[in-house]
Amino acid sequence: MNYSKLLMGGILFIFSLIFISCDDKIDPIPMPTGSSSIFNLASVSNPGISGKAEFIENDDNTTTINLMLSGTSSGAMHPAHIHLNTAAEGGDIALTLGTVMGGTGMSSVTVSTLDDGTPISYSQLINFDGYINVHASSSDLVTLVAQGDIGENVLTGESKTYNLGTVAVPGISGTATFSKRINDETLVKIMLTGTPDGEMHPGHIHFNTSAEGGAIAVSFTPVNGSTGMSVTNISSLDDNTQITYDELLEFDGYINIHLSADELGTLVAQGDIGENELTGEEKSFVLGEKDVDGISGTATFKERMNGEALAILELMNTPDNGIHPAHIHANTANEGGGILFTFNPVNGMTGMSQTNFSMLDDGMMVGYEDIMDFDGYINVHLSAEELGTLVAQGDIGQNELTGESKTYVLAEKDVPGINGTATFKERANGSTLAILEVQNTIVGSSHPVHIHENTADMGGGFKFTFNPVNGTTGMSMTNIVALDDMTAITFDGLLEFNGYINVHLSMDELGVVVAQGNIGSNSN
Repeated sequence: MNYSKLLMGGILFIFSLIFISCDDKIDPIPMPTGSSSIFNLASVSNPGISGKAEFIENDDNTTTINLMLSGTSSGAMHPAHIHLNTAAEGGDIALTLGTVMGGTGMSSVTVSTLDDGTPISYSQLINFDGYINVHASSSDLVTLVAQGDIGENVLTGESKTYNLGTVAVPGISGTATFSKRINDETLVKIMLTGTPDGEMHPGHIHFNTSAEGGAIAVSFTPVNGSTGMSVTNISSLDDNTQITYDELLEFDGYINIHLSADELGTLVAQGDIGENELTGEEKSFVLGEKDVDGISGTATFKERMNGEALAILELMNTPDNGIHPAHIHANTANEGGGILFTFNPVNGMTGMSQTNFSMLDDGMMVGYEDIMDFDGYINVHLSAEELGTLVAQGDIGQNELTGESKTYVLAEKDVPGINGTATFKERANGSTLAILEVQNTIVGSSHPVHIHENTADMGGGFKFTFNPVNGTTGMSMTNIVALDDMTAITFDGLLEFNGYINVHLSMDELGVVVAQGNIGSNSN
């Protein structure tokens, strides 16, 4: 055997390997730059599965994307992708990620291009208009186990929730939550309780307040009756006018959720949003019974964010087929006055009326704060044909009664059996509602009444003239703001007044006093 030839061949073989290795380039392993971003992946079909997506920048302009899920089952394999648009909108696959192994809940892939070959950097990925879907399996891509918006679609954490109240279908109500995205767009999530399984409920934002009504501004993804949920991304109105999250929070609008596409006239939930949202401040006034026994209620004014007010009239015992016009009038109910504001009529079936209070009938702008000092009263009428018949009435604003009152006895005088009381009730503005109630007066008669100065024993001249007592009802109601000589006098001033009341038989027989009583400082 020629060992020298073998040795020479071995040497030549080794040199050939060295030359080959020197000619081939070995790619260096990409190293992280230190920049990374994490996006949340929320549960979808399986409440127990959720996790995170970690994007790591590498020094060779590639990006490593690690998916880390908890709650996955051993043996399962979950395909994952980045899709275009927001999860609420849906979109095509832009980038295929590593398959998540159920045993570890992990996957990793390093990328430099999208699936179509478009180069993409770390910076572009973390600002991408997209979302991640993690699927149940390659044979069941429809079922999602986890999902999350990424890039510019990530939520900032800032949100606003509006209540959606029950309307035509008892038991259905909920909320609409507006969440701000990094790109100033808005994710709107509607959550209703009590919706029927299998139904789809269209929803919209409309212009104006719900009390006024208005055209559709934005269409939502329909609410799924089985889940009670709807998610919609809003970047523009239906007419393509761009709108941001902050602009939606100041929008002049309201939300309607309808029973179905075939029954848009039937509302299952509704709520004012934006500048029309209610602040929680409100004021209620009593609407007392008038010409129709048993009908009474309240008028409640609720403050809006924009300073306007929602006026709600609620009456009891209205007839089912009734439609009752209602107005705010000038002055007190006792004085009477012209119509200043027209409400939406009260529906007899529900006893309800809702009206936005922002402008009087003459065009003068008003708001919630104005109603607190308003010099007016409310009349609710029997019908448009019978405006003279009042079913309910109440003073409002500065004319509201405070609850403070003082009652004086009006004793029998020249006519046996006639006696009663005079009750002074304080108004919010310090003036007085005087109510005289006299028993056994003569039907069809009219009894003049005055406050005189001094005590009844001393006698004195007229200081104030009441509305006459109606002999048929025995009643008189008068608003007192000043004496007959125009000297202003308050409720407190009347309680200290040096005077007495005379109720006379008639204008022709003022000398005949049917009832009398000391008031003010003389009441004891």
